[in-house]
Amino acid sequence: MTVARIYIIPAAEGKSAEMEAALAGVAKLVATREGCEGVEVLRDLGNEHRFILIEKWASEEHHTNSFATMPEGALDGVKDAAGGPPDGAYYDYIVR
Repeated sequence: MTVARIYIIPAAEGKSAEMEAALAGVAKLVATREGCEGVEVLRDLGNEHRFILIEKWASEEHHTNSFATMPEGALDGVKDAAGGPPDGAYYDYIVR
């Protein structure tokens, strides 16, 4: 059963370009992890400082295991460009 892990991530003022680049790098890395079924990065059309990262996983366990084994510093770019903590949750697919 595929689950989605969705993060809403604010970029700090003046750091939208840095956040975009950092999320693109994270997406490439996450896409190679076992159990990952896809990654998408979106920017809010009405707020250039708000991004959404959607990860599709075979299970919550695959996501948890992948996150625990990420290379050191893999999220540094996102942390450096963030304007606050991300909001994240798991979602179940109802219609595809």
